[in-house]
Amino acid sequence: MAASEQKAYDAIRHAITTGTYRNGMHLRAAGLADNLGISRTPVREALRRLHAEGLVDFVANRGAFVAPWSHDDAAEVFDLRLVLESHAASLAASRLSDEQIAQLGAMTERMQRHSSGAQRDIGVVTQANKEFHSLIIAAAANRRLSAMIASIVEMALVSQTFNSYSDASFARSIAHHHELIAAFQAKDGVWAAAVMTNHIRAAYHVFIASLDDVARVKVE
Repeated sequence: MAASEQKAYDAIRHAITTGTYRNGMHLRAAGLADNLGISRTPVREALRRLHAEGLVDFVANRGAFVAPWSHDDAAEVFDLRLVLESHAASLAASRLSDEQIAQLGAMTERMQRHSSGAQRDIGVVTQANKEFHSLIIAAAANRRLSAMIASIVEMALVSQTFNSYSDASFARSIAHHHELIAAFQAKDGVWAAAVMTNHIRAAYHVFIASLDDVARVKVE
C-alpha cells in the first residue's frame, strides 16, 4: 500500500471517528487531496477502504459521504455497550485501586469544567470521557471483553452524542460518573453495573433525539 493512500486513510478515518466529519458530510476527493497535499487517486482508494468498513457511503453521480446513522444502527451499538460496559463496571468494582479511582475523579472534574459556559469544549469532554471509560474497561482485566467493546464503540457516535448534549444532559451524565465512582469506592459491582446501564441508556436517548432533530430540519 502506498504511503499516500495510508496517509489519506488515517486522516479521513480519524476525522470521521472523532466527529470532525459529521454524518452525511460530502467528502469531496479534490478538497481532501488539497488539504492533505496529495493527489486524488490515493484519496479515492482510501474512501473505498472506508466504504468497506461502513464509514463512507457512495451515492451515484454525487460522490462519497460520511455514512449516516440510523435508529437501528444506534440501537445496535448502544445495546451492546449497555451489556458489555455494565459487565465491565461490575468486574472493575472489585479491582480498581484507590489511585485509579482518584484518576476517575480527576477525569470527571475535567469533564465538568469543560461541559458548559465559556470553557465548554466538546473535544476535551470527549477525550476525558474516553479516558474514564477506558480505565474502567482496563480495570475489568478481561481481554476478550475489552476487545469486544473496542470493536463496537464508535468515537464518532460518542462525539456526535456530546455535541447534542444540553447543560442538563451533561449534568446528568457527570452525576452518573460521580455515582459510578461512589460504587467503585464501595466495591459494589451490582451498583456499578446499574449506574452504567442508566448512563448508557440516557446517552442513547439523547442521540436518538438528535437524529430526529436532523430529520425534522431536512423535512422543513
